[in-house]
Amino acid sequence: MNLSEPFIRRPVMTAVLTAAVIVFGVIAYRRLPVNDLPTVDYPVINVFAAYPGASPETVANNIATPLERQFMQINGLELITSQSSQGTTSMTLQFALGKSIDAAATDVQTAISQATGALPVDLPSPPSFSKTNPNDAPIMYIALTSESVTQGQLYDYGSTQVGQRISILPGVSRVNVYGTKSAIRIKADPSAMWARGISVDDVTAAVRNGTSSIGAGQLDSSAGTAVLQPQGQLLTAADYANLIVGGKEGAPVYLRDVAKVKDSVQDERINMRFWIRGYSVPSATVIIAVNRQAGANAVEVSKSIRAVLPIISAELPGSVRVTPIYDRSQSIVHSVNDTMPDARTATTIVMANSRKIRPTSPDMKTSGMKTAAREIVIERIVKLISFALLIAASNAFSPRSMRRTVFSRKTMASSTRKPIASVKAISERLSRL
Repeated sequence: MNLSEPFIRRPVMTAVLTAAVIVFGVIAYRRLPVNDLPTVDYPVINVFAAYPGASPETVANNIATPLERQFMQINGLELITSQSSQGTTSMTLQFALGKSIDAAATDVQTAISQATGALPVDLPSPPSFSKTNPNDAPIMYIALTSESVTQGQLYDYGSTQVGQRISILPGVSRVNVYGTKSAIRIKADPSAMWARGISVDDVTAAVRNGTSSIGAGQLDSSAGTAVLQPQGQLLTAADYANLIVGGKEGAPVYLRDVAKVKDSVQDERINMRFWIRGYSVPSATVIIAVNRQAGANAVEVSKSIRAVLPIISAELPGSVRVTPIYDRSQSIVHSVNDTMPDARTATTIVMANSRKIRPTSPDMKTSGMKTAAREIVIERIVKLISFALLIAASNAFSPRSMRRTVFSRKTMASSTRKPIASVKAISERLSRL
C-alpha cells in the first residue's frame, strides 16, 4: 500500500478533499498579510548624543570615542558605524542575527552607563538609543503645502487635523510630523538694553513672570466673592511686546524698547522645500510620515489612508494642498502582480499535461491493470505539480529579466514531450501484462 492508493480507490473522497483544499486555500490567500519584508526583529540599535556648540572633532573625541570603547566590549557586536557633526553624534550598532534585540538593548544601556564618567560633565543629557527595524520604516509620506499659510500654522494643521485623523485608522501605529512649530521669537538689542540699564536676566524674568499662570487670590465682600484671574499665557507677539521689563527715571521700560518681538517658529534654520510638477515652489511645507502596526497589512493600511485623504483635504483651508509623495505599498502590489502570470502559466502546464496523461490502451480489461495505470498517472501528475510549484516559487524570488526566460519555447516544448513519452511507456507496459 502506497500513499496514492486510498485516493485511487475512493475518487469521491479525493474530489471532496481537493475541493476543500482549494476553497480553504483561496480564503487563506485573501487573508494573508502582505508586506515587502518578513516580520523579524533585526538586532540593530541607534545611539544618539547631543553636545550643542561643539565642533565635529570635539564631539568625536569626547563623546563618540568613549562610547565606542564601551560598545566594543559587547558580545555579538559585528559592526559600529559612527557619524559626528556640529553638536551631535550618532552611532549604529549592528549585532549578530542570533542575538535578541532586547538583550542587545540591555547591553547598550549598560555600556552607556559605564561610559558616563568619561563623557563631558556639561553634557545636557545622557546619550539615548532606539531600536531600529526596517519594518518600522514609514509606509507613506504625505506633504502639506501652502502659499499663504505660515510654516507654524501649517505644522499645527498637520499635527492636529491630519495627524490625529490618520492615527485612529486601523493598522496605523504612529504619525510623525516633520516641520517646525509656531513660536514667539524675542531678539534682544544689546545697545538698547545698555542704554536703559536692562540686563538679559531682567528680560528673562519679565517673560517668565508675565506668562505664568498662578493663583492671585480672591476678593470677598458683602455682595459676593470674586476670584482674581491674572493674565496667563500670552498668545501674540504684541502681547509679549507690552511686557514691562524694568524702569528708568520713573518711566516703565517695555520689552519692545529693548528687543524685537515677532511671530515666528521654534527653529528658523529649518527650511523645507517641496516641488510638484505644474506648481510653483510653496512658501510653507510640512511632511507627515505614517507608520503601520506590527503584523498589519501594509496594502490595506495604505488604501485606508488614501481613502480618508480627500475627506481631510476638504476640512482644511483651500490654500492647503495635501499630496501623497511616497507609498511603500505600491512596490508590494507590483511585486505580487508580477508573480501572478507565472502562477497562471504553471497551472496551465499542469492542467494541459494532466489531460494528456490518460491511458487509453484497449488491453486494460482487469481492475488490477486499471489500478496500476491510475497509480502511474497520479504519480506523474504529482511530479508535474511539484515541478510547477518549484517554477512558480523560483520566479517569485528572481528578477523580472530572469522570469521572462523561464517559460521559453524550448522549455515549453521539452515539458510537453515528457508527458507524451510517459503515456507511451504506460501503454507499452500495459500491453506486456
